[in-house]
Amino acid sequence: MTTAGLAFASVAMLINMAPGPDTLLVVRTSVMQGRPGGLAAALGILTGCVGWGIATAVGLTALLTASRLAYDTLRVCGAAYLAFLGATALRRSRKPTGPEPAERPTAPASRLAAFRAGVGTNLLNPKAGVFYMSLIPQFVPRGAQTFSATLFFTAIDVIELAAWYWFLSRAASALSERIQRPAFRRRLERISGVAFFGFAANLLADRS
Repeated sequence: MTTAGLAFASVAMLINMAPGPDTLLVVRTSVMQGRPGGLAAALGILTGCVGWGIATAVGLTALLTASRLAYDTLRVCGAAYLAFLGATALRRSRKPTGPEPAERPTAPASRLAAFRAGVGTNLLNPKAGVFYMSLIPQFVPRGAQTFSATLFFTAIDVIELAAWYWFLSRAASALSERIQRPAFRRRLERISGVAFFGFAANLLADRS
């Protein structure tokens, strides 16, 4: 199991570091709300990953490929949610710049919103479920118990993602503290908004 775990960790690391809506959410939230907000978004994403891992262990993610209706429903909902995040970012980019980074909103309500956004972007993305369902079984050793092995690989993935998001949040918040110009934050919101719309369009176009 150790050899299989190391092999899975290597492959999962390459996939986890690829740009995607989850990564964008962590970076954007870290810049706009500081590390507390970014880490809250990351925690939401990791919660979604745990959910996908458990669903895979009990066989629920097989419904995404067995039922076209289930996959398409989740795909459309996910695209709509990403479009909502994009519209929100673009709307905020048109408002007067708020408080300076030292006064960023880090109240529990803001962190809770970031956490919910992380859960939403992950659980409403059927590709996340397909990732667990298609990748993990390839690394389960012959004769191993599928349920426990799936949870083992899920734990590896979550730990890797936690480390990666911690690094991203730290770097993004540090960059924002150095670049305190209001124009920088407005430009980031515009870029994030367009990117979220792009991810939404890509999800709608997906026919896998």
